[in-house]
Amino acid sequence: MEISGRVAIVTGAGAGLGAALASRLVAAGARVVLADLDGESAAALARTLGSSAVAVAGDMTDETVIRASIERAEADFGPVDLYFANAGVGGGGGEATTDQEWAATLEINVMAHVRAARLLVPGWLERGNGYFVSTASAAGLLTQLGSAPYSVSKHAAVGFAEWLSVTYGDRGIRVSCVCPMGVDTQLLYGDFASSRYPAEAELAMKAVTSAGPVLSPDRVAEVVLAGVADERFLILPHPEVSKMFQQKGSDYDRWLHGMRRFQASLLA
Repeated sequence: MEISGRVAIVTGAGAGLGAALASRLVAAGARVVLADLDGESAAALARTLGSSAVAVAGDMTDETVIRASIERAEADFGPVDLYFANAGVGGGGGEATTDQEWAATLEINVMAHVRAARLLVPGWLERGNGYFVSTASAAGLLTQLGSAPYSVSKHAAVGFAEWLSVTYGDRGIRVSCVCPMGVDTQLLYGDFASSRYPAEAELAMKAVTSAGPVLSPDRVAEVVLAGVADERFLILPHPEVSKMFQQKGSDYDRWLHGMRRFQASLLA
């Protein structure tokens, strides 16, 4: 995949990893729609990026807003080549998390991806090319201590990305799934800190920050675009996740025992 000259949409582009992805895409020669619930932040960044970037405000779980971002891209730049389903939420909580909180997490971390694909895939199949990039998490390959909704929703995001790749990979649609550990963003230090479940949220943050280095959004964006250029499905900004995932698959019971020990050490 050659980035230069492509048209991209990045959700959650007002800050954090989304902003870093949008900035690097423009620097690489792409034209980008920055979509974010915080329209002012997205618009401010778009202004700094110049004529190759525009902003769309709205809730990216809403199919109407997703459609508007696609239409804006087509009107200003042309057909969408790449879609970065990057917006997401964190937060702590276990099985006691309310149905409403579960639904909100699944909406943005999973269903926003499904709705975007629903709108984009028909056109990509007709043109014979397109690229869907899902920002999931290492939690989607492993798990997330302290947050059942985050862990489950990220597993689902990985599963949907896999399904897209298997179903359409031979028909011109490429898929990448980004699975980092800690990234220095609002999701890590804001969403978990503001959770209604402080004990679980503290455990979640400790687990992330203890498992490996917390990377800057710009560093993760650099790794993501390199992975897209190589058309790799699994993009791991923290390479150690690969070994952890292999250990999990090779001996599930041993891995579960190790995770319980890790949890006990953090709680102690």
